[in-house]
Amino acid sequence: MTFEPAWPSGLPVGGGWVETEETAEVVFPYDGTVVARAPLGTPALAARAVEEALAAAPAMAALPSHARRAALLSAHDALAARREEAERLLVLETGKPLADCRVEVARTLVTLATAAEEVARLHGETVPLDLLPAGEGLVGFWTRRPIGVVVGITGFNYPLLLAAHKVAPAIAAGCPVIVKPAPATPLATLWLVHLLREAGALPPAAVQLVTGDVEVGRTLVEDRRIGAVSFTGSAAAGHAIARNAAPTKVLLELGSNAALVVAADADLDAAADAVVRGGYYASGQACISVQRVLVEEPVRDAFLALLAERVKDVEVGDPRLPRTRVAPLIDPAATDRVLGWIAASGAEVVTGGVREGRSIAPTVLADVPDGAAAWDEEIFGPVVCVRTVPDLDAAFAAVNRSRYGLHAAVFTRSLATAFAAIERIEAGGVVVNEVPGFRADNMPYGGVKDSGVGREGPRFAIEELTVTRMAIIRPS
Repeated sequence: MTFEPAWPSGLPVGGGWVETEETAEVVFPYDGTVVARAPLGTPALAARAVEEALAAAPAMAALPSHARRAALLSAHDALAARREEAERLLVLETGKPLADCRVEVARTLVTLATAAEEVARLHGETVPLDLLPAGEGLVGFWTRRPIGVVVGITGFNYPLLLAAHKVAPAIAAGCPVIVKPAPATPLATLWLVHLLREAGALPPAAVQLVTGDVEVGRTLVEDRRIGAVSFTGSAAAGHAIARNAAPTKVLLELGSNAALVVAADADLDAAADAVVRGGYYASGQACISVQRVLVEEPVRDAFLALLAERVKDVEVGDPRLPRTRVAPLIDPAATDRVLGWIAASGAEVVTGGVREGRSIAPTVLADVPDGAAAWDEEIFGPVVCVRTVPDLDAAFAAVNRSRYGLHAAVFTRSLATAFAAIERIEAGGVVVNEVPGFRADNMPYGGVKDSGVGREGPRFAIEELTVTRMAIIRPS
């Protein structure tokens, strides 16, 4: 199965598209067939992209608000007109189920539209300088100015959406942006960059893309002339980028092992439904999919029975089919790793834990101990770990012992418990009576501890990608 690109050949560097000497296969994870051959960038091409972006920065900073807004809306409309093609492309290059790819395209459209709206809200305010006698007669105000060239590095699991969360706020803020997609999934991101460049409202080299290996990434992030690096991926890779990029500003959206607490007073049917809905979407390859479930002891057996019954109905198979919910992971190495973690967990396998074709059967593990990778780390597969706790104090303590803190959830009928969770759980977001994987793309999104630093969501990313400039005037 092949895909015919809807964009020029080569890579979008400078004002045009540059042919590359080498290409790399993009493989459909479901059956291993080659979808397309993608252009492969080099460190030299990455260095050229940086120079081109630096040259474009003054024009991009001076670009009127209406032009930045028009570019984002034009890309939105162009993607909306071909959304079914984009959905099919995402299925082929990520192997994610079609249902999840449809959600990804819909969320990308919201992100582009929301970023366009935020262009109108990019302003400062006056400051009363006469709080000190020396400030009498002075006029003060501040504005927000572009931080400079932005480098956006994205993960493989949501390539179109993650790129939109880097590119759209950068454009709205008036920053040139260079995107480096994950090597396994460059195609949808290439298409998005093409649509933005086709809008015609942006200066040449305002949006560029370079594929390649870690050396390409190093070339981009280690250049001290860039303004910010925005990275989505693993904690280990994020730590390395932060070290290599210092002192450049770095925004990190890293890993997680999202927890869901089931209180004794919870609606158990709703909680079980949420774990299935939130634990197996995108085949578990989502940083805020449900991984750890902490259940108060009085309802443990009833909850596990409800969960196990529901997992039987999770459809495994061809990601191109609308009913499929779990498909093969991004590559065989990921599958082997997840199965290895299951085997080494020392836990009771309630259901799953084995291969189902090229996929992993939806898995529930019970009583996974601290120290097991399946509990402590980000498993990034269709695996949910359930642990019994004596009370909510123990549940919240267990949630917080993780080195991660992106999103967490609690199911309860008690308003007091809900607010206690919001107050005590150490995470960037706490969700009550819904999956921790809930994310509206206009809200502030990000984590604490090893889950990262900084916030996404167009309004909040634009704040990260701009700097305040104070103006102090003594009228003559």
